[in-house]
Amino acid sequence: MKRQAPRLSSQTGVMLIEALIAILIFSVGVLGIIGLQGSAVKASVDARYRSEAALLANDLIGRMWASDRTQATLQTNYASGTNGPQFVQWRNTVQAALPGAPANPPTVVIAPSAGTAVPSSEVTIRIFWQVPGEVAVHNFVAVAQVGG
Repeated sequence: MKRQAPRLSSQTGVMLIEALIAILIFSVGVLGIIGLQGSAVKASVDARYRSEAALLANDLIGRMWASDRTQATLQTNYASGTNGPQFVQWRNTVQAALPGAPANPPTVVIAPSAGTAVPSSEVTIRIFWQVPGEVAVHNFVAVAQVGG
């Protein structure tokens, strides 16, 4: 009696195709995780610069509260248009701390507050920065009542 060779089934190579598809799905997942990590790093850097800008604005407001808070003195020492000594020192700190700040200098506007019982000033601080590699200029605005 002769034995016949076993027939090759039509399933030959299916295991290899399944393995290749599994590797493809795994690779897409890994690429997605890498992209997510990149987005998380970018968001972290943005948050760092924003918190640094808030800290710098609060520092200037604290200096104003610790000094003579009359309108004329605040205007002379801290307003960006007059380049007072306190403003120049603070501006240099901002420009050293934030990227792109030298090209986009901060502004400090001091205006008298109307309708308050005690004379006070409304201070508006705008800080700008530009993250390296980005076109957009980011900003932080702080408004405070100083005086009285």
